[in-house]
Amino acid sequence: MPEWYSFNGLTLVETLAVVFSIAYLLFALKENSLCWYCAFFSTAIYTWIFGDVQLYMESLLNVYYLVMAVYGWYQWRKGGEDHQGIHISVWTYRQHGLAIVSVIVLSVISGYLLENNTDAQLPYLDSFTTWGAVLTTVMVARKILENWLYWVVIDAASIYLYLDRELYQTVVLFAVYVVLAVVGYFTWRKHYLEQVSV
Repeated sequence: MPEWYSFNGLTLVETLAVVFSIAYLLFALKENSLCWYCAFFSTAIYTWIFGDVQLYMESLLNVYYLVMAVYGWYQWRKGGEDHQGIHISVWTYRQHGLAIVSVIVLSVISGYLLENNTDAQLPYLDSFTTWGAVLTTVMVARKILENWLYWVVIDAASIYLYLDRELYQTVVLFAVYVVLAVVGYFTWRKHYLEQVSV
């Protein structure tokens, strides 16, 4: 990476992306729509960072995140039947099954294409974390409770990916993400149970 934004081995741009990413997750835990502003800025930065270290699926994923930040903000603020925002809901076993199979199939296809047509690093893992995140971001935007459990798996797998690319601040970020995803699940589950008991 260029030296102009580095200081003692830490990249200032990556630090900024990490700060916005943590702010996103903390706001999301509280179901605060400010999370989508933070998501927009962090993903804009990460789009460039991941392209720079040849994680092309991750870079493409962050372009998608930019669009989803706008969609998620709208759903949380104006979505739902009364246009007052949506509430937490859950998926059926069938919906989870279709989602997981789709992620696996898409990961194998895009991993194969990347491996045979580009200089991508860890193409199958990169594809898995990307397609998993595509699905799970929709789940967050629609306030599906189980999104947090999906994030635990995706974030844990991402840690290895970023270690391989020497994005150490991002490794720490995703380790924090794993912990916060567990907290997020129980926080949203409590809200969901309160919501359905009314």
